[in-house]
Amino acid sequence: MTGDGTSRRTDPARRRGGAARGEVSAPGEREITLRAMRFHALIGILEHERTVPQPLEVDLSVRCAAEGGILDYRRLYELVDSVVSSGPIDYLETIADRITRLALEDPRVRQARVAVRKPHVAMPGPLAYAEVVVRRQRDGERS
Repeated sequence: MTGDGTSRRTDPARRRGGAARGEVSAPGEREITLRAMRFHALIGILEHERTVPQPLEVDLSVRCAAEGGILDYRRLYELVDSVVSSGPIDYLETIADRITRLALEDPRVRQARVAVRKPHVAMPGPLAYAEVVVRRQRDGERS
């Protein structure tokens, strides 16, 4: 009720913490996503891939406890950048795995999901990109 005696309507998505949009999150939990971060990286096992940087796109989503304070988006971006720019890396899986592990080093982060996309992959036919997704959660957390 408002001060004038009328009831006040609220957005159902706000009341349910985003559940109206099909999102699932635990009470007191936040999800932070940095989507389509773009980098040039030395990625691949072929000789030219180890010397000529190629475009990569990375998504990072983390779930964290709301009561743990605010996670700085810049810190998350810098975490991704540090992995991607760390030198020649053989596989997309390696990048995604390293990012999830580093994200979980922050005690507030309960779960991390990383998608790494490589748009320029030599294949015999059309291909938009190759993508690897890694999900990892802190021990004892439910997904």
